[in-house]
Amino acid sequence: MPNRSKKDKETTKGSKDKTKNGSKDTETGDEYTSLPFVSYLNAIEEEFLDDRSAAWPTSRHLVCLTDFLVGFLRDLDTSTLSGMRTYGYVYPYANKVTGGPPVGNAPPPPTLINKIKYQPGGPVIKKDKRQSSSRFNISKNRELQKLPLLTETQQGNEREELFIQKLRQCCVLFDFESDPLSDLKWKEVKRTALHEMVEYVTKNKNVITETIYPEAVNMFAVNLFRTLPPSSNPNGAEFDPEEDEPTLEAAWPHLQLVYEFFLRLLESQDFQPSIAKRYIDQKFVLQLLELFDSEDPRERDFLKTTLHRIYGKFLGLRAYIRKQINNVFYRFIYETEHHNGIAELLEILGSIINGFALPLKEEHKVFLLKVLLPLHKAKSLSVYHPQLAYCVVQFLEKDPSLTEPVIRNLLKFWPKTHSPKEVMFLNELEEILDVIEPAEFQKVMDPLFRQLAKCVSSPHFQVAERALYYWNNEYIMSLISDNYAVILPIMYPAFYRNSRNHWNKTIHGLIYNALKLFMEMNQKVFDECTTHYYHERQRERKLMKDRDEAWMRVEALAMRHPNYNLSNKGTTNNSYISPQHIDNSPPDEDGDTDQSPLTLEKIEAKANEAKKMTNVNKVKPLLRRKSDLPQDSYTMRALSDHKRADEYLVTPPDPNNC
Repeated sequence: MPNRSKKDKETTKGSKDKTKNGSKDTETGDEYTSLPFVSYLNAIEEEFLDDRSAAWPTSRHLVCLTDFLVGFLRDLDTSTLSGMRTYGYVYPYANKVTGGPPVGNAPPPPTLINKIKYQPGGPVIKKDKRQSSSRFNISKNRELQKLPLLTETQQGNEREELFIQKLRQCCVLFDFESDPLSDLKWKEVKRTALHEMVEYVTKNKNVITETIYPEAVNMFAVNLFRTLPPSSNPNGAEFDPEEDEPTLEAAWPHLQLVYEFFLRLLESQDFQPSIAKRYIDQKFVLQLLELFDSEDPRERDFLKTTLHRIYGKFLGLRAYIRKQINNVFYRFIYETEHHNGIAELLEILGSIINGFALPLKEEHKVFLLKVLLPLHKAKSLSVYHPQLAYCVVQFLEKDPSLTEPVIRNLLKFWPKTHSPKEVMFLNELEEILDVIEPAEFQKVMDPLFRQLAKCVSSPHFQVAERALYYWNNEYIMSLISDNYAVILPIMYPAFYRNSRNHWNKTIHGLIYNALKLFMEMNQKVFDECTTHYYHERQRERKLMKDRDEAWMRVEALAMRHPNYNLSNKGTTNNSYISPQHIDNSPPDEDGDTDQSPLTLEKIEAKANEAKKMTNVNKVKPLLRRKSDLPQDSYTMRALSDHKRADEYLVTPPDPNNC
């Protein structure tokens, strides 16, 4: 604790004497500092500072502290409890900003705020609230005066001056982290003023005059542009959206209202970008983008809508915004691989790409190939993959000639050992195939279906199942039927082997259905593939047999050597595998010893049999959750209470200026 002067100690002692008599602190007018509990803490602090050799805390201190706590809680009035609820984050203020319905093309998929999780049974362990506060510069003079209502003041200069006073009053910053119950009275004054200004800007016209712009932008900057708290898990594994709960911003009761006010300002009919551009400049945008790394998803949601509004209103900032978003992505891909706002930034870009003019500029093509596609490499792809896939598909709808480089890059980044990520790639690839041109499909079908054949052969049943669902897509089947002679020879070996060997019976049924579709397309080509595959397997068996015989001859020659017994002196029969052991292994591990040709009736029978077995063993799917850690009820409630400013982002106006 810091040293205090003698004068400070006397002041504390005087306040303690006042509260003993139950009087109010008349110097500050603060009814909260006169509570017995606070006075007792001041007395304990004074005693501790005077006697540094005293043990802290002593049993006497603890007993007295307990007594005062009981009295403190018993004497709390309704207004104090109301303030504790507001600033203890029990009931966050509900957002009332609403966006219009999506128009035009389909909007980008919104980022999830609250993810549904499986809640296991068993005892619930109490967890600390995942809550932290940014590094605000707390104001020294925090005693705010409650000003008159704007609607009760005469219109004209007097009301405008009062509006400016309220904006300046809201520039005072409070401590929400180390002492949430401090300055409750002044926090409530600021919250009330912010709420009043939100309603005032929304319901009144001609209230945003030229003198309001610098004050409003400054109030927004003072409250929001700050140093974000360090990551809650900086050195551990990457953020797992299925397991980890976000860390909420402690100062959210005020920050939310500041965001709401600024959004209402941007959406107001009185808002004039020609005046505001003097204050909302490149530096402002850069500081706004830095806040996207906030761990609180509610703040990122407001930031997304705010930046989207600025992009639509300020045409001169559009190129700069896109450039700085690119820089965020470059830093994420090649340096840190950690950023909390990638999904929100991609959602903004999805609405921007939707409005790109044709033909696409070269810078936009470079952005697709050098920024969007490398984003597939990150470990945390699952956090932002729906938004990323939407952006890629939007580019291909604008310019089909980009299909070949996009698919070849996806195949280059295809995961080898991460099965959930492989399923995401398959989802995105199907979305691309839904919009692909037949001419572009022919350029990539060979490497594409070789990769699909590997996926069908995957021992992970979800990967194989997702790949086989391609054969349920009518448009993809029309592309396959037009290029049947090229695709079937690639897929047939994988289908044939896994129809006998795959451990999951559902995969058997899907494979037989795909084989049935192939056979119905062209029986002659199907029979040729069957015959060719059989001959290839015979050739492979012959090569394997020749190799084993060669090793047996080498073994026979080695046995004639005089030192053969010496070299095998320490070798036991169990640790040595001779060619005879290999030759006595099952002749065909692929299960294709059945040389009878596949017929349509046989395939249908196998498909029906696999379907019956699947229905018998069908169980309720489990929601994936890797641990039994209980969820923080406060965090879940705070996220569910959040109301989006915009559910869907629409394409900004004037797309030709993109």
